[in-house]
Amino acid sequence: MTQPPQAAKYRPSTEIDTLMPDIGDAVTAADFPQAILRYRNDRAAASVGLDGVSDAQWIAHFGRFAPLEGSLPRPLALRYHGHQFRHYNPDIGDGRGFLFAQVRDAAGRLLDLGTKGSGQTPYSRFGDGRLTLKGGVREILATEMLEALGVNTSKTFSIIETGEALERNDEPSPTRGAAMVRLSHSHIRIGSFQRAAFHEDMALLEKLTDYALTRLYGETPGDNPPAQLLGRVVERTADLAASYMVAGFVHGVLNSDNINVTGESFDYGPWRFTPLWDAGFTAAYFDHQGLYAFGRQAEAIHWDVAQLAVSLRPLVEAAPLIAQLERFPALYGEAMQRRFCWRLGVEPGANPGPMIEAAVRAMVTTGTPIDRFFHDWRGGAARDGAAYGDAAWSAFRDAITDCAPVPGASAHPYWSDDAPCSMPIETVESIWSAIDRDDDWAPLHAKVAAIRRMGDAHGAAPGPLA
Repeated sequence: MTQPPQAAKYRPSTEIDTLMPDIGDAVTAADFPQAILRYRNDRAAASVGLDGVSDAQWIAHFGRFAPLEGSLPRPLALRYHGHQFRHYNPDIGDGRGFLFAQVRDAAGRLLDLGTKGSGQTPYSRFGDGRLTLKGGVREILATEMLEALGVNTSKTFSIIETGEALERNDEPSPTRGAAMVRLSHSHIRIGSFQRAAFHEDMALLEKLTDYALTRLYGETPGDNPPAQLLGRVVERTADLAASYMVAGFVHGVLNSDNINVTGESFDYGPWRFTPLWDAGFTAAYFDHQGLYAFGRQAEAIHWDVAQLAVSLRPLVEAAPLIAQLERFPALYGEAMQRRFCWRLGVEPGANPGPMIEAAVRAMVTTGTPIDRFFHDWRGGAARDGAAYGDAAWSAFRDAITDCAPVPGASAHPYWSDDAPCSMPIETVESIWSAIDRDDDWAPLHAKVAAIRRMGDAHGAAPGPLA
């Protein structure tokens, strides 16, 4: 969604209690030395009626984790398993975060306020349960950029600096600590179902299925609830995979415990935006085999969804689950067409496939950056520009003539800018450097403003086919 969310009244909820005590463990947040408010997302807060909270109250709730009135009386560290780089791990769960509260937006949709870096839990293993401030800043940049590019993503709700000095082996240490809160459409993962199946807990599998269908999708369970749920997850995740590609985004860690059953993207660690359409581009330095490379993300997400089908198998025969899984490739292809045309600002027409294939070939052949391509063609600068007069672009130039421009798609002043709003790793590092070196937050706030302006220019993205 790229449109500002509708303002709402505060409506707390405790729906997760219907899954207790099997879904999580009551925990206590860490008692941090300090709680310095560094970022509050009032746009997201307005969507759940919390934008009027004072800074002092904000820190009390999202830095000290005093319960929100009417919501959960205690944080819950959620239990789940998952395949991590295709290796099954039954020893995970919320190790440095918890479900803090549940609320509803103006449409009545159930949302979670979950944390990262809020302290140790029973699932921390050897971790300290903390988040670096740099990691929190990176989450802000990832979620803002993805939202502006139409990806269904969690929102970085709050960042509180904790006054702790953390030791990390992947960044200069000691480094500053932070507690983050995200606003997300549930934290029920594929791994939540995997854990129930691993323990042969049929009652929990049935409760999870009902919770996802009724509370998250707002549907009445039909004759085959497991297949019904899997179908919705297939639709949402196929669209998610396509949205990553059109945004040029690489999540980095598409393990099954990082795939939400609502198809919402969340939990950003070693993410990157690839400057070029490079299928082999990876985000995680430890992804040595390129399992989650840019061009393999649809495959990875489809594989994860297949693990959901395996987990649901004890509840239903295989055939209806297989039938739902087999829909993924076609839905992904359709979503690629919708989203690619949306970012170009053109109507899909009867058959946009050849146009998209020609665009990708030309970007690869000429080394044209993804963001530059979309900005130039939607804004009109490319139509007479010498940069696109190369023979490599001829097939695309011919094909796009069959795609009518969406009325008003290029009316926003953003499309007349000399360059697109992008998120190369150098920009991320520069923003963090200003904070780390000089405690200068102005570059971050300026970048968020620029990203939101770009989101306004793009307008609302198409959703998944239902």
